[in-house]
Amino acid sequence: MNVLFRTVISALFVAMLLSTPQAFADSNNEYAVTITNITRGQTFTPILVASHRNHAFSLFTAGEPASEALATLAEGGDTQPLMLLLEANKQVIDFTDSGSLLTPGESVTVTVAAGSGARNITLAAMLIPTNDSFIALQSVKAPGDGESVTYWSPAYDAGSEPNDELCSNIPGPVCGGEGVSAGVSGEGYVHISAGIQGIGDLLPELYDWRNPVAMITIKHKG
Repeated sequence: MNVLFRTVISALFVAMLLSTPQAFADSNNEYAVTITNITRGQTFTPILVASHRNHAFSLFTAGEPASEALATLAEGGDTQPLMLLLEANKQVIDFTDSGSLLTPGESVTVTVAAGSGARNITLAAMLIPTNDSFIALQSVKAPGDGESVTYWSPAYDAGSEPNDELCSNIPGPVCGGEGVSAGVSGEGYVHISAGIQGIGDLLPELYDWRNPVAMITIKHKG
């Protein structure tokens, strides 16, 4: 079974295993995080969303190597390693993922707890079909009671896999290839993705994009 299609099952399995205080969060004090895919030909894998205290969790630093957990998400859409990191961080209040693919022009709303000092939101998901591109918000400020705020995400490149654009190295419904490419490396650092160049199996006229690629609106439901 390809890595991408194990993602939803893995996320559900982790959610059952991780019995945490997050499960008892006040349902009347939440952030509704709505993600809209504004590309014309890219799909987002299940989107991981976390609420946490200020600067409690960092997905990456631009210009530096991606963590193994982020690389796993960026190459194969698998949220499980990042979920385990979130679970181990006591400053993280709540986390979940959207549970399914998000196709171009579609939106999904993910709800996470807003209490216990959670004042920031972090999220991430892979773009398919790409080798290792992803969307992300890092520790952005969440809105106050009854308010909303909108952020825009560019496509980042994890720099962990060569951008060969070969379907054998790209998971998902378009290519059906493998997710994580073991034993190879990319640019070696996280950077803004260059998009689809047409050097492999993917046509730029179908799958390339211009940034930003995602619109994210966070609303506080107090």
